[in-house]
Amino acid sequence: QVQLVESGGGSVQAGGSLRLSCAASGDTYNNYCMGWFRQAPGKEREGVAALSTFSGAKYADSVKGRFTISQDDANGTLYLQMNSLKPDDTAMYYCAGRSRPTYGCLNVLRPPADYSVWGQGTQVTVSS
Repeated sequence: QVQLVESGGGSVQAGGSLRLSCAASGDTYNNYCMGWFRQAPGKEREGVAALSTFSGAKYADSVKGRFTISQDDANGTLYLQMNSLKPDDTAMYYCAGRSRPTYGCLNVLRPPADYSVWGQGTQVTVSS
């Protein structure tokens, strides 16, 4: 089973940028459908972005046009580039994976319960 470790979180002012990384070990994340999630205090965990095998990625409406999910197969790392950050983006960010079906990873944001492997999270704090 793959192990996931996030990094890159921090504190920024509104309008700033951060790039989160998710390093995979123990197995290639190509055997998994990968996504980024976040959880703010007192709120449920929500999907942010999911990588598709076929047509790019799927984003939550709240981050569309500002966040970009990508992967680097050479070093087994998943990324989340976050631009134009807002205070509402403040949360713990997690990368997660679920076993990849034979038909591949569709362009959908599946609920957190569908994902079986999680990293420990990295905190993002955006001040106004």
